[in-house]
Amino acid sequence: MRISGNTIFIPGATSGIGLALALALRDKGNTVIVGGRRRNLLDQIAAEHGLATIAIDTADPASIEAAARQVLADHPELNVLITMAGIMRVEDWTRGGFAEQAAEIVTTNLLGPIRLIDAFLDHLRDRPEATIVTVSSGLAFAPLKVTPTYNATKAAIHLLSESIRLQLAGTGVSVVELEPPAVQTDLLPGQRESAFAMPLEEFIAEVVELIEHQPDATEIQVERVKFLRYGEARGDYDQVVATLNRSDPHGK
Repeated sequence: MRISGNTIFIPGATSGIGLALALALRDKGNTVIVGGRRRNLLDQIAAEHGLATIAIDTADPASIEAAARQVLADHPELNVLITMAGIMRVEDWTRGGFAEQAAEIVTTNLLGPIRLIDAFLDHLRDRPEATIVTVSSGLAFAPLKVTPTYNATKAAIHLLSESIRLQLAGTGVSVVELEPPAVQTDLLPGQRESAFAMPLEEFIAEVVELIEHQPDATEIQVERVKFLRYGEARGDYDQVVATLNRSDPHGK
């Protein structure tokens, strides 16, 4: 993915990593469209930052289809989709009653990106230097005990990214996987203040630097996530899992 000259749609970018990345990419010379469910936040972002915005609920297939039509009508030069939207919930699987919440997580974190890619893929195939950026997590590679469904959806996103990259080879559409560690956002209560989590500004700065200097990378990995990402390869997976689950309940 090139660092500038793109037209980028980021659903799930009204706060946290999504908004910070949108602003950083705008500052690098890209046109960025921010998507989200909350109209008041979209209006605020448009007023304060001058970004184009569109309402979208990535848990609703009809909303994805409508938003895709509008984005492509307004921005036919779109060449990058970043499937940022996601939710994280603490769950208790030691007794029944978790299925409904788990289904909500799967719908947003896994079906949402699948539906977004489906809605934009044919357009992206016709654009030069097109890129799909998926968003997994360090927890795709080592589990945080209290967020089992989140972990599972992010592991699925990792293998989905690997698989569609193989299918899209030769089409002109690149697939890049962003793998955040825990970052100081409001993804979980208390995570913004967590000493275990990476400061948001530091994370975004490192991500932008990686994109700029490694435009052909298929995985965007800041240094902090490599402890989780490569535990199995290093042979210290059990230690990674133990450390993760005693350090802080708020991971990403």
